[in-house]
Amino acid sequence: MLRETAAAWEPDWGVAMSHEHRDKVEAGRIARSPYVGWVTYLAQHRGTVPPLPAPVRIEKVEDKGTLIVLTPERFTASNPEHLALAERVRELLDGAGLLNPLHVEP
Repeated sequence: MLRETAAAWEPDWGVAMSHEHRDKVEAGRIARSPYVGWVTYLAQHRGTVPPLPAPVRIEKVEDKGTLIVLTPERFTASNPEHLALAERVRELLDGAGLLNPLHVEP
């Protein structure tokens, strides 16, 4: 669904994640920056996605951006391995400059 949404609407970013996972990472998040969830979409203009650890899968969405799937199985916020993987991927994406906040004109 996120792939089709990205292809049709061309958002800057998008994410599929549970409320529980969102609540766990909200405190450390910079306002207007992308979340990293089970499935994350980043528009191409944000930059190139760096190599990410297994089992993360990276898929192109036409010429518009990249879909990042953290795990092939259902991601659960109660699984410490899933949370650690999400945090590691967030660090790598942030280090590559892909999670900068949106700039909104006043």
